[in-house]
Amino acid sequence: MSVALAARLARRDLRGGLRGFWVLLVCLALGVAAIAAVGSVRASIQQGLAQQGAALLGGDAQVSLTYRFAEPAERAWLEDRAATLSEIVDFRSMVVTEGPEGPERALTQVKGVDAAWPMVGTAELDPPMPVAEALGPQPGGLPGGVMAPLLADRLGLDQGDVFRLGTQDFVLTARLVTEPDAGSAGFGFGPRTLVLREALADSQLLSPGTLFDSRYRLMLPPGADPQALVADWRAAFPDSGARWRDSSRGAPGIERFVDQIGAFLVLVGLTGLAVGGVGISAAVRAHLARKTETIAVLKTLGASGGLILQVYLLQIGAVVVMGIAAGLVIGAALPLALAPVLSAHLPVPAVFAPYPGPLAEAAVYGLLTAFVFTLWPLARSRRIRPATLFRDLEGEGGWPGPVFLALILGAVALLVGLAAWLSGLWVLTLSVAGGVLAAFLVLTLAALLVRRVARAAARSRAVRGRPAWRLALSAIGGPRQEALSVILSLGLGLTVLSAVGQVESNLRHAIQAELPDRAPTYFFLDIQPDQLDGFLTRLRDDPLVSEVETAPMLRGILTGINGRPAREVAGDHWVLRGDRGVTYADQPPPGTTITDGAWWDADHDGPPVVSLSSEVAREIGIGPGDTLTVNILGRDITATIANLREVDFSDAGIGFVMALNTGALQGAPHTHIATVHAEPAAEAAILRDLGSRYPNITAVPVREVIDQAADTLSGIAAAIAWAASATLVTGVVVLIGAAAAGERARVFEAAILKTLGATRGRVLASFALRSALLGLAAGAVALLGGVLAGWAVSTRVMEVAFRLDLPIAVAIVLGGVVATLATGLIFAMRPLAARPARVLRAQD
Repeated sequence: MSVALAARLARRDLRGGLRGFWVLLVCLALGVAAIAAVGSVRASIQQGLAQQGAALLGGDAQVSLTYRFAEPAERAWLEDRAATLSEIVDFRSMVVTEGPEGPERALTQVKGVDAAWPMVGTAELDPPMPVAEALGPQPGGLPGGVMAPLLADRLGLDQGDVFRLGTQDFVLTARLVTEPDAGSAGFGFGPRTLVLREALADSQLLSPGTLFDSRYRLMLPPGADPQALVADWRAAFPDSGARWRDSSRGAPGIERFVDQIGAFLVLVGLTGLAVGGVGISAAVRAHLARKTETIAVLKTLGASGGLILQVYLLQIGAVVVMGIAAGLVIGAALPLALAPVLSAHLPVPAVFAPYPGPLAEAAVYGLLTAFVFTLWPLARSRRIRPATLFRDLEGEGGWPGPVFLALILGAVALLVGLAAWLSGLWVLTLSVAGGVLAAFLVLTLAALLVRRVARAAARSRAVRGRPAWRLALSAIGGPRQEALSVILSLGLGLTVLSAVGQVESNLRHAIQAELPDRAPTYFFLDIQPDQLDGFLTRLRDDPLVSEVETAPMLRGILTGINGRPAREVAGDHWVLRGDRGVTYADQPPPGTTITDGAWWDADHDGPPVVSLSSEVAREIGIGPGDTLTVNILGRDITATIANLREVDFSDAGIGFVMALNTGALQGAPHTHIATVHAEPAAEAAILRDLGSRYPNITAVPVREVIDQAADTLSGIAAAIAWAASATLVTGVVVLIGAAAAGERARVFEAAILKTLGATRGRVLASFALRSALLGLAAGAVALLGGVLAGWAVSTRVMEVAFRLDLPIAVAIVLGGVVATLATGLIFAMRPLAARPARVLRAQD
C-alpha cells in the first residue's frame, strides 16, 4: 500500500514539470552517452573483426614459422588438409633506386606472395589490374612489384621505373591501394612492397639465419574444425615451433589494442560520470529544498520518513531513467552518425549498429552513479522533523543512517568491481577509482579551506575600503554551498584534463627529445657472419662514428616453463606473444647488471643455461634454477636459468630478454645485429657504402621508428584528451547548474546592496570577483592534483622522467578562471536588472 501511495504522490508532484532537474538530466545523459559511444565503437570494431576474420587473416587458418620455410613433410601435411594453400614470406628490407644524385634507399616491409594470393578479399591496385599481371614477368624479363603510395612518392618512382630488393631488380607496375590481409601483419617498420615469392629466390634476402616469417594460409573444406587441425599438427610435428591462428581471431594484436584502449576510455568516461554526480547531488538537494513545504505538510498529516523517502526516490528515479535513456539514445546514435568518418580512418573493418551490451553497461554505470549521489541527500531528508522544516528552509544536516551508508558504500564497491571486471584492467580500474576518491576528498577539503580563508580575509584590514572584494570574499565564506559545488565539479574535470595533458607532454618529450639523444642512429639487421668483419671495419675507421655494438641474433618462441606449457604458467604475458630475440654469449655484455645468480664460465660445455630479464622473471614468478624451453628453428632447447639481469630497452639499443651460452646454439644458422651511433654528416655515407657492399643488410633509421611511435601516441593521446574534455564539459554543466540554482539568492543579494546604495558596477564587480576567485581556487587545486597524477603515471607507469609543462599548467588555471567568470557574469544579468522594491516586496 505504501509503495502504491508513494508512486501516486510522486506522479502528482511531477505534474509541475522537471524544473530544476535539467542539470541532473544533462549530467547523466553526457556521462552515459560518452560511455555508450565508446563501447559501441569498440563493439563495432569487434564485430567487424569477427565478420571479416577470414579476410583479415587471408584464409580460414594460418601457420606461421620463424626463420624458415615449411619442410617438405610439413607442406605435404598442409596440402592434404587444405582446400587451397597459399605461401607468403614477410620481412623488412631496403629498397634501392637510382636517383639523380646516386642510389637512394628506404626501409620497406616486403611481402612475397604466390599465385594463390589473395584467397580472400581483393587487392586494389592503381592503375587497376590483376595481381598476377602486376607481379608477373614484365617486358624486358624483370619481375613486377607494387608499392604503397607513400613509399613510391618518397623514392620518386612512377609506373615502369626499376627498384631493387637485395640483388634482385623489379619493375614498379602499380601502387598498392588496399591490401586485404594487412590487419594480420601486425606492426611493420616501413611501407609495404609486394612481389612474387619466387622472384626473391636470387635476392640474397632469404639466406639461412636471416629474419623472415613464412606464413601458410589455408582455405579449409566445409565442416573442418581449426582447433582439431592444430591438435593434429602438434601431434605430428611437436617440435616445429609453428604458431597457429584461425579466422575467429584474424587480427589478435589489433583486437587486444582496441579492447584495452576502449576499456581505458570507458574508465575516463566513468570519471566524467563521477563529476556529473556532483551535479546530480546538488540537483537533488535543490529539489528537496524547494519541496520543503510539501514534505512538511505530508509529515504533519502523518507521513512516515520511509514514505517520504519512497516518494522522492521514485520521483528522482523516474528523472534518472529519463536521463539514462537520453544518454543511451545519444551514445547509440553518435557512432552511427559518424560511421562514414570513422570507417575512413579506422585501419580495420567495423560494423556500426546499436549493440545491446555496451548500452546495457553504460545504463548500469549511470544507474549506480545516480544511486550513489542521490541516496545521500534523500537519506538525510528522511529524518527531518516538520517543525525544523517550517523553521529552516535549508533543512537538517548530518550524516545518513548506517543502513544508508552501507548501501552507498555497497553501490560504490559494485560500481568499481563491475568496471574492473568488464574492462579486465583491475589494477588500472582500482587506481582510477582511488584517484577519483582521493580527488573528491582533496577538493572537498580545499573547498572548506577556501571558505575559511575567504571568511578570514573578508574581516582583514587588507580589504578595507574595497567593498567589492569584501562582498566577494564574504559570499565565498558564507554558509551557502557555492564554493563546494564549483571547486568539486570544475576542479575534478580540470584535474583529469591536467593529468592527461602532463602525461601526454612527458611521453612526447621522452620520445622526441630525450630518447634521440641516447638512441643509435641506425639499427642494422641480417648481417651474415662472414660480413661482420668488413662491416665493423667500415664503421670503426669512420671518425664520425662514436660507437658500434653488435650481437648474434636468432628468434625463438618460449614454449615451456619448468616442463609445463608456458601459457599455463605465464598466462597471456607479452613475452609469449610471438617470437622473441635470442642471443648467445660466453661473457656478460659490457654494462650488464646481474640481479640474481651468476654468469656461467667462459668454457661452459654442460647442459644449456640462460640469462633472463629480471623484470620478466619477476612478472612470471621464476628465477635461477627454473627451466625454460625455447623453440629455435623447429628445435626445442631446454635451458636452466643461471642468472637474472637488468634489460633496458629505453635507449633503443641492443637488449635481449634471453641470452644462452654459446654451446647451446652452436651450429644454428643465425645473423648479427648492430647499433651505430654516428654524427648526422656521416649518415648518408654509411647507408650508401654498406648498402652497396652488403645489399642484404637492412638498416632501420631509429629516428623514423621514433617518429612513427610518436604519431601513434598522438592518436591515442587525442582520443584520451577528447574523453577527458567530455569530463570537463560535464563539470562546466554542473558549474552552470550551481550558478543557476544560486541566481535567486543573488537577486535578493543585489536588491539589498542596491537598497544600501551600491551601484550596478560595484555589484557586478563583487559577482565577477567571486566567480574569478572560485575559478582560481578550482584551477589551482586541479593543477596540483593533475601534476601529482601526471607525475605518478609518468614515473611509475610509463617510466619516463617527469617535467612540468608550464603552458599546460597555466592553461588549466586560466581555464578555471574563465569558466567560472563567464558563468558568473551570465547569471549576474538578472540580479543586476532586478528592481529592489519588487524583489523585497516579494519576500513578504
